[in-house]
Amino acid sequence: MKLHFMAWSLVLAGLAGCASYKAKPLDLHPTMLDAVPHIKINPKQMPLPELKTHQFPTDPGQGLDMTDVAMLAVVNDPMLQSARDDAHIAYAQAFAAGLLPDPSFSGEVDLPKPAMQGSDTHAFNGGLNWDIGSLLTYSANHKAALYAAKQTDLNLLWQEWQVISEARVLFSRNVEDKALLKVLKENRAVLKSRYEHTQNALAQGLVTADVASADLAALAGINTQIHSTETDLNARHAQLCALLNLNPSVKLNLVGPAELPELDDAKVKSILSKLPSRRPDLLALKDGYKSQDETYRAAILGQFPDINIGINRQRDTSNVYSTGYMISFNLPIFNRNRGNIAIAEATRQKLYDDFESRLNAAYRDIDEILVDEPLLQKQLSETKKGLAELRDAAKGASAAYEAGNIDELSYANLRSSLLAKQVEYIKLKESILEQDIALQTLIGSELPTKTTN
Repeated sequence: MKLHFMAWSLVLAGLAGCASYKAKPLDLHPTMLDAVPHIKINPKQMPLPELKTHQFPTDPGQGLDMTDVAMLAVVNDPMLQSARDDAHIAYAQAFAAGLLPDPSFSGEVDLPKPAMQGSDTHAFNGGLNWDIGSLLTYSANHKAALYAAKQTDLNLLWQEWQVISEARVLFSRNVEDKALLKVLKENRAVLKSRYEHTQNALAQGLVTADVASADLAALAGINTQIHSTETDLNARHAQLCALLNLNPSVKLNLVGPAELPELDDAKVKSILSKLPSRRPDLLALKDGYKSQDETYRAAILGQFPDINIGINRQRDTSNVYSTGYMISFNLPIFNRNRGNIAIAEATRQKLYDDFESRLNAAYRDIDEILVDEPLLQKQLSETKKGLAELRDAAKGASAAYEAGNIDELSYANLRSSLLAKQVEYIKLKESILEQDIALQTLIGSELPTKTTN
């Protein structure tokens, strides 16, 4: 009876600590926001130092600068929420891996029928067993799960960096597209005015039809550019809204320049050796490798016999009590966990190669940007100089054209060259900014910037 009481006590104690079920019905309504939310964002929870010192506006309707957009993306991006859920799952798995196995209880009662003289006692048999073989791999499996949880955390941090980079790029593209659209519309106004002037002159017989046709073709060409830019602007607006979990119809008031502090390339190169300790994706791969190394260790330990030990108490129908001990284990003759060992070792080798490949790609991507940057800066400087010269020439040519001192074709070619140079300048600025954004993401936080005297 004592054994029965002890068994039921253990069962009741276990049930008392059980979790209870809580329903969580799916929300069948879209959760996109219809306006930029008035929320308070704690800068200290941001993943990059430059965001930790920035205060998100209390009234975002007054406008969002590039840093505001990045902070809101970190908080609202649906994909980041999914990644945070993955991190919670990984830590739950680590918690599960750290729990010891429960002992098992078995028992039975024999009721003799029909009762015989001297044998009318109910017989019972009860025992407690515990799998101590799992203790051999407990430490390795727990460490593997902890490293896997750290890997998921670091992958989340790396994904946050990617979202910040994407938010900055989309902000800059929206701003630059608006600037480009403004330039195109200004030039269209000039071309439209000239076309109307030419049409009047044509009606009066002052110019030939080929001159009017050239103006019409120029006007049609710039209209095509405007339509293409408007389409791009709408698409990029929708992409930015999706990143911020906003309805595409939400109007975003983007303010401030699309720019970053200029990086000090020499100092950037000096910190490249620390890249494996700066980049979250590389740190995540290192923890993933450590996790698999522990899994490999657990697989090797798993080749030893799985041992169960136990104690039992029994009484037969003649009222004789006895106590016994039990041990059981498998015989490592055929399997010996060799398959799992081979899989774990091969997987570890793959993670080793994955880390090397990612590390090489990281350095290669950074080197490409550092090589391209001087060329782009040189092109930007030359384009800026050429743009200033073309603007001056266009001013003089406009007066000369009105006075009849230059022909229509020469003036049209000059205006086309000015427009092309304006577009080139805007596109170059955008390319340089996007490279700077990419470099910040590839190298990591706390980047050295040039100081101004």
